[in-house]
Amino acid sequence: MLEISTLRLHSEEITQKLLIKNFPAENIIKEVLSADQQKRELQTELDTINASGNRSAKEIGRLMTTGQNAEAEKLKIEATGFREKAKELEQKIREAETALEELLVRIPNTPSEKVPAGKTAADNKPVYENDCKPTATGTLFPHWDIIKKYDIIDFETGIKISGPGFPVYKGKGARLLRALINYCLDEACKAGYKEMIPPVFVNSASAYATGQLPDKDGMMYEMKEDKLYAIPTAEVPLTNIYRDVILKEEDLPVKITGYTPCFRREAGSWGADVRGLNRLHQFDKVEIVQICKPENSYLTLEEMRNFVQNLIISLGLHSRTLLLCGGDMSFTSAMTYDLEVFAAGQKKWLEVSSVSNFETFQANRLRLRFKDANKKTQLAHTLNGSALGLARILAAIIENYQTPDGIIVPEVLRAYTGFEKIF
Repeated sequence: MLEISTLRLHSEEITQKLLIKNFPAENIIKEVLSADQQKRELQTELDTINASGNRSAKEIGRLMTTGQNAEAEKLKIEATGFREKAKELEQKIREAETALEELLVRIPNTPSEKVPAGKTAADNKPVYENDCKPTATGTLFPHWDIIKKYDIIDFETGIKISGPGFPVYKGKGARLLRALINYCLDEACKAGYKEMIPPVFVNSASAYATGQLPDKDGMMYEMKEDKLYAIPTAEVPLTNIYRDVILKEEDLPVKITGYTPCFRREAGSWGADVRGLNRLHQFDKVEIVQICKPENSYLTLEEMRNFVQNLIISLGLHSRTLLLCGGDMSFTSAMTYDLEVFAAGQKKWLEVSSVSNFETFQANRLRLRFKDANKKTQLAHTLNGSALGLARILAAIIENYQTPDGIIVPEVLRAYTGFEKIF
């Protein structure tokens, strides 16, 4: 959520920046500033009433000590009026604050100056591509055909148990997925991230704090009776560990990682992009999160991007990195890199990670702050990234390492799987 103090000072600049995200902000920013002005006027009126009440209280005390009881009683009646008026104003201020926040949460984060203009994914800017080529041999098939031959992932049984988008991993397929989880976690820990095992259900306050609510309400599975949501990404519980926390400057940067299953309704998805492992309702992901000082956040973004790029390279997968244009960015992000792998059987690119800098947008909702060297409290910057989204990585491994007599396991995973080939 944007800071109201920033909107007061830079409304025109923010309006122009949000056009990069193809978001016409002029009218809603006017509404925000009007609501803010109304709240401030109410606060001024309340301050005046409270000051009058304080003066009356002092005067009543003076009159009582000098024996002027009649005059004191008159002032007590006046003081009662001040208190009633103050209660009325306090209620109006609470209502004004709620109205103001309801407007503020409708405004997306402003993009960084580095973000290119554009409306769709076609306008994203390629910034990196490695030279890892598929080791697949023979006729190349998409993973949904290969898995049937080796009986390693079962979509039909998943449909029987839960429905489409809930696969059952079997035998060496399950062990390969577990190997990926452990490998990605171990690499993150080597890079200085502290491993966490967070809850996979969160309350609405947590979903709101990281920006899933109200923006992505329809994408999450909700348990209405318990007022809980199944997480769409480990970003939500991991970042919320630091909700309502004031860190010390020496605590920064905070680096945490965690594996979780993730759940997304993916309402409205259809077509070839949803086949097989390409788009699931339940999938596995290792997440990395950093909290840092504002002046370091874009260096941190590059550090995280490089970590994910190198993780993909270590798996021997052909990959590329895209800097997202304004029109393809998320509501909460200030700058995002998407990392994709090439699936040789499908002959298409699959997104396996997004690495984003949110600047203070999440921290403002989280009330996540730190005290600098001058003991001044300010909002931290938050960043996160997938390291990695494992269903699509698994799809790419199956397709890129297929041979006529089996699927070769990437070398870095063999110590985790205990086998070199699925056949």
